[in-house]
Amino acid sequence: MTSGQEDKAEIVRACFKSYVDKDRTAIEKLIGADFHFTSPLDNRIDRKTYFERCWPNSAAMAAIEIERVVVSGAHVFVTYELRMNDGRRFRNTEFFTVRNGQVADVEVYFGWSVPHVAAAGKSVAANNSKEIQ
Repeated sequence: MTSGQEDKAEIVRACFKSYVDKDRTAIEKLIGADFHFTSPLDNRIDRKTYFERCWPNSAAMAAIEIERVVVSGAHVFVTYELRMNDGRRFRNTEFFTVRNGQVADVEVYFGWSVPHVAAAGKSVAANNSKEIQ
């Protein structure tokens, strides 16, 4: 990674660390004034709403293990496993946009619980191909 790419990756890593450390001051410095957040539960909420709705979740987080970080221009893709205080674990992938040394936008794609128990049988793609024909 180039120095600029590494800087973006470190900004994103610091965001996750602030959640585990419950350090709101740290994350407020990392998130820009024009910040927006989107997830399956949130539709492009602004910075103020993000801190009201999402930040309280930090209290339930015990650890975050970052599994992969990919930087492409202003964008950073991160897949991680999160462990909650009650022992539950799950994986997510997030897509960050970093501008001027701060996070401008985050899209979250929820993953699955760990361990992941999947039903046996045909894949969704196989089932969908029958419907298309």
